[in-house]
Amino acid sequence: MRAVSGTRLAIVTGAGSGIGRATALALARGGLSVVAADLQPGAADDPAITPVEVDVTDGDTVAALAADVETPDVVVNCAGWDETHAFVDTGRAFWERVVEINLLGVVAVTHAFLPAMIERGGGRVVNVASDAGRVGSSGEAVYAGAKGGVIAFTKSVAREVARHGITANAICPGPTDTPLFRAQEERLQEALVRAIPMRRPAAPEEVASAIAFFASDAAGYITGQVLSVSGGLTMAG
Repeated sequence: MRAVSGTRLAIVTGAGSGIGRATALALARGGLSVVAADLQPGAADDPAITPVEVDVTDGDTVAALAADVETPDVVVNCAGWDETHAFVDTGRAFWERVVEINLLGVVAVTHAFLPAMIERGGGRVVNVASDAGRVGSSGEAVYAGAKGGVIAFTKSVAREVARHGITANAICPGPTDTPLFRAQEERLQEALVRAIPMRRPAAPEEVASAIAFFASDAAGYITGQVLSVSGGLTMAG
């Protein structure tokens, strides 16, 4: 898979639905060629988007993706998963799945593409964390821990690669109207919406706009930063 000559290339994981799909579309509208990676990538919604089946927890498929594409200008780690449970009701199999998808998947994909970006001398890494990783979230203890790890990982990578012209930043969505959000009990959805000062969840496109900013030339001097997109739900520093 190669970008059209003169066109920047982006890799977006978790691009089959929700924030990832909205991000792939936003980047394509911005003139990038996009490889939309997901367990269920679906059909391309734009001629600039190439859907690819990838499991971010499977090192072989991640390595195959890296071998099959040219060095990307932008890597967006958006793949994520969770279920809401009291921590005491969860077990090791659940913990490992949450951490493998939400933290180790980010680590694996970044590790696969970063050496080539360093060799070329530039690029953007945008990791989708969560406000749960900034302030905690009842019923999402392991998820919050994994997303907190994404934040710390992003800052650490940003320090290591800044001298190579590569930026790394994190977006922290609050409740967002995605299939994962709608899979929660209705009463929990309603409680979350009541807690948001704007009284609604984010649209995936609103989070995608923030991701697209960090991926753009306009954000070339911004690195190691964490941006909350939560409608005012979390205003902690």
